Amino acid sequence: MEQAEAKGISGHVRNLADGRVEAVFEGEPDSVAELVSWCRRGPRAASVAHLSEVDETPTGEVGFRMLL
Repeated sequence: MEQAEAKGISGHVRNLADGRVEAVFEGEPDSVAELVSWCRRGPRAASVAHLSEVDETPTGEVGFRMLL
């Protein structure tokens, strides 16, 4: 969330029941690419085994939030 906000990215992130994390990013293409690159590593305590990307039509997200 901090990384997205620092890059001016809107969207959300949430943990899924099967242990995966879903993230939706909207913003400038270069900023989104930087955030996706960061997600490939994740924060210090994370273990990222796989990352897949899907391009979708923007929906007009405003701000960045964590969904429960």
